Amino acid sequence: MRNKIVAGNWKMNKTLEEAQALTSELIGMVNDEVKGNVKVVLCTPFPYLHPVNQQLGSNKRISVGAQNCSEHDSGAYTGETSVSMLKSMNVPYVIIGHSERRQYFGENGKLLATKVDKALAAGLTPIFVVANLWRFVRKARMNN
Repeated sequence: MRNKIVAGNWKMNKTLEEAQALTSELIGMVNDEVKGNVKVVLCTPFPYLHPVNQQLGSNKRISVGAQNCSEHDSGAYTGETSVSMLKSMNVPYVIIGHSERRQYFGENGKLLATKVDKALAAGLTPIFVVANLWRFVRKARMNN
């Protein structure tokens, strides 16, 4: 049986205090309302990954996820976050290929494939966004 995952992306919203309050609410909701073999992933902004992960503690039903990762292992890439950084914070999931990353930052299929490979090699679970899949496939074919 496949694992079911429900992931929420907070984008660039919430203060730390708001993020922690929302996390508390979500813990209660998941405990009360989510049944069966479902994993909930809170994809918070990068500064909140560690505090939210600590707040979740040993909760088996809820995990944190990063909203993106770098295609680079390390180096002078100011503002980027590598998969090894995520792994060192016990962040098991990472969103790759969000439509906003494609639209605003020009991320293409080749770059996204590199990010997926990096995540898998680090033992992370990529959440690969396939919204507008046909447009993405058509564009990738035209560029190759």
